[in-house]
This record gives sequence, structure tokens and C-alpha cells, in this order.
Amino acid sequence: NPLAGYTVGQLHAFMSGYELTRDIGSKFEYSNLGGALLGEALAGRAGSSYETLLRAEITDPLKLEHTRIALSPEMQARFATPHNTLREPVSPWDMPAFAGSGALRSTAQDLVTFLAADLGYLDTPLSAACAAMAKVRRPGENSGDQQALGWIVSTGKTGEILWHGGATGGSSAF
Repeated sequence: NPLAGYTVGQLHAFMSGYELTRDIGSKFEYSNLGGALLGEALAGRAGSSYETLLRAEITDPLKLEHTRIALSPEMQARFATPHNTLREPVSPWDMPAFAGSGALRSTAQDLVTFLAADLGYLDTPLSAACAAMAKVRRPGENSGDQQALGWIVSTGKTGEILWHGGATGGSSAF
């Protein structure tokens, strides 16, 4: 649980002294820190917590009732135990300052619903925003890949593949 004790104040202190090593936009590099900062900035702009903002703008409109950062007792009872590479149970990670980079917990059904909405298979209040996410493109980290908003776009034998993966200690999603 390496990020449990890392506070938003520490994140702000780090950023206030950080100097960029290259010009903004000169090269793509995936950044969990960038995701954390974006989540923090959006929540600050909304005047709410990151989870409250996500619920209002994404999970509630998409009816993702089992996608949260803070789990209810009922959700906690159903939470899958993470395991390390030796198949030993480990504690899930808590990421208060890095919520925007991967603190959400969800069910397989909610992930499928999100994916269906994002790919345009469901008509939702967020359909226009979801379609726009795949249209903004920049060169990606790997040759031939592109970075869209929240998606990595690769070209396969039959066309484009939009994907994103992530992991914390003992848990992963793709």
C-alpha cells in the first residue's frame, strides 16, 4: 500500500518545486502523476471531492452503481481479495492523493456498461463526450500507437483497437 500515506499536501509540495525536463507537448509519456494531478484539478475546480465529482458527472449518469472509491459495507463484502505474484492475499491499495490515477473500484458488470457506453453501444447522457474522447489523437508512447483522451489506440489486423490497462498491488484491469 505504498501510496496510502501520501497526502494531497505532499503532492502539491512536490509539484511546486518540480522543474520540467523538456518542453510541454514535445514528447508523450504516460504519467500516473499526471492522472492524479488532473483528478485533483478537476475536483478543485468543481469544489468537491474527486469521488463526488465522478459520481455526479460519470457514474450516476451511466448508472454505474457499483463503481466507487469508498466502498459501502455491502460492496466491501463482495470485494475480490487482491493477490501477489506468489498467490498470497494482499491488502488493496489506498490512494488518497492519486485518486485520479486509479483509486476506483468496480465490478465486471459496471466495467462492461462503461465500455459499452464509451464505445457508443449504449445511448447515454454522455454519448457525445464519449465519442469525442476517441477523436482527439496525439502520437503515443509506442511506435504506431496514438493517445486519445483516456484511451491508447493501436492498429490491429482488422482495424483500430482502443484500450487501456492499469494495476495496483494484487489487482488489475484491461
